[in-house]
Amino acid sequence: MRTRRREGDVPEPRTRWDEITTGLWMGGHVWSDGVLAHQDVVVGREFDLVISLWTRSGHGPAGGVEHRVAPIPDDWLTAGEIDTVRRLAVLAADAVRDGRRVLARCYSGYNRSGLVVAQTLIELGHDSGSAIDRVRLRRSPWALHNPAFEQYLLTGLDVASLLSGLDPPP
Repeated sequence: MRTRRREGDVPEPRTRWDEITTGLWMGGHVWSDGVLAHQDVVVGREFDLVISLWTRSGHGPAGGVEHRVAPIPDDWLTAGEIDTVRRLAVLAADAVRDGRRVLARCYSGYNRSGLVVAQTLIELGHDSGSAIDRVRLRRSPWALHNPAFEQYLLTGLDVASLLSGLDPPP
């Protein structure tokens, strides 16, 4: 399964993670401080729930921290993968409502984590356009640069899942 898109000229993020709304954070496994490129991000006990859409051994979180791993590609998703995103967003929204600190992360912290975080914002009452805008404002203008993910959010994950589940015409 292909899990990462080629990033081309997309810069690495300048932070390990960013708070998108109170209690909801978005990040990746790598970052650059502008001097040293490609530094690893290791999560310890900073969060109560970590949702990893891409993962690598040794990057945390620490033992005892709730960790949900659901590898999805940074590409067009199947209906099942879209449903997984929706379930993770509900889980994250419930955790945020309960006052827990939640991190959604992928490789760079732009697309897959952006999809889950934006859908979490929608679960928390934002409309899709403002959720996308907030993710880009708080994380990076490069967040959600995968056009498929932006379309999933604008269409609604329920509808996107139904459409992805249709068989192509013969």
